[in-house]
Amino acid sequence: MAAEIVNPRSGSTTDHTGHEGGAEPLDSFDPAFALHRGGKMAVQATVPVRDKDDLSLAYTPGVAKVCSAIAEQPDLVHDYTWKSSVVAVVTDGTAVLGLGDIGPEASLPVMEGKAILFKQFGGVDAVPIALNCTDVDEIVETVVRLAPSFGGVNLEDISAPRCFEIERKLQERLDIPVFHDDQHGTAVVTLAALRNAARLSKRSLGELRAVISGAGAAGVAIARMLVEAGIGDVAVADRKGVVSADRDDLTAVKQELAGFTNKAGISGSLEAALDGADVFIGVSGGTVSEAAVSSMAEGAFVFAMANPNPEVHPEVAHKYASVVATGRSDFPNQINNVLAFPGIFAGALQVRASRITEGMKLAAAEALASVVGDDLAADYVIPSPFDERVAPAVTAAVAAAARAEGVARR
Repeated sequence: MAAEIVNPRSGSTTDHTGHEGGAEPLDSFDPAFALHRGGKMAVQATVPVRDKDDLSLAYTPGVAKVCSAIAEQPDLVHDYTWKSSVVAVVTDGTAVLGLGDIGPEASLPVMEGKAILFKQFGGVDAVPIALNCTDVDEIVETVVRLAPSFGGVNLEDISAPRCFEIERKLQERLDIPVFHDDQHGTAVVTLAALRNAARLSKRSLGELRAVISGAGAAGVAIARMLVEAGIGDVAVADRKGVVSADRDDLTAVKQELAGFTNKAGISGSLEAALDGADVFIGVSGGTVSEAAVSSMAEGAFVFAMANPNPEVHPEVAHKYASVVATGRSDFPNQINNVLAFPGIFAGALQVRASRITEGMKLAAAEALASVVGDDLAADYVIPSPFDERVAPAVTAAVAAAARAEGVARR
């Protein structure tokens, strides 16, 4: 039997169930537990406190001068605190990865992970905040009260349709960027990959008809961004079929969705909509039959992004599609939000943007697509998250777009 491992934070031991007290720890069975022990992040000082002189500058009495200056000129908070370089990663734990509604405590490992991705890929500090409430107005009020400490808010893993209302209300009440990554990060990376797939096939976005499986946060945002970017047409399907104006069971969000998508007036099933379509985008977690994929147009693109099981397995998709993308790292063309959100926030914070606009998101997608450059190929329409060119390119494009759209404050 493996030796017990002492928790450095409590001094106690942990048993095989993860509870303190004895027996074999979970760490012995799974390296994921070993990596997560004690959490994945910590707060680190950026200035030394070695003696009484350092202490008097970092804390009292020196800190009083800075506080007084900020009280007289509130904008100085951006220069003399960490506010302009830190993001709150906020969740209520209701839509965590593929796990669903697992609650705030169980969501913390994911929020910590998100925070370290902000730092690793964008140089942005982030603080995970898991809220023990799910009411829309309670979440909004809580975040508004926390906002003075942060330069931006990244909403994460909040279930639809509440996520739409929470983001909208926060954007109305705050003068800092509020960004729901499950919506907009996914949309930015999807658009970037689609731009390059179209370029590879020597077509424009305007020549393509797309079908999206899933009318939740990601599906709605992708549809909106594709329309903004000039897609020829896009239809979105939920569990009951294509979202169309003739349906009488649509939520307010889906009614709005029906108003700016599906120009062809398609109704019926997802499979019917795929007949002759140029693009399939999956963000639903469902499955699509091989027969439906085979009915798509010649040279189609299949972006089956559900994790861990894509809506269409790549081996099947490659029989009929010229470009295949998934959400998985073990296949080419991974649609991964980490390609977008670190650079988007870095660019927004760099210019102290008051919000993140559609133009800034479109600029991020264009910059991300441009990183591929002349290396464009069927198995390389989107760069790797570890490509060091990604974050600087997205950051610069977002900052420039913020200035162009008048939301930059420096």
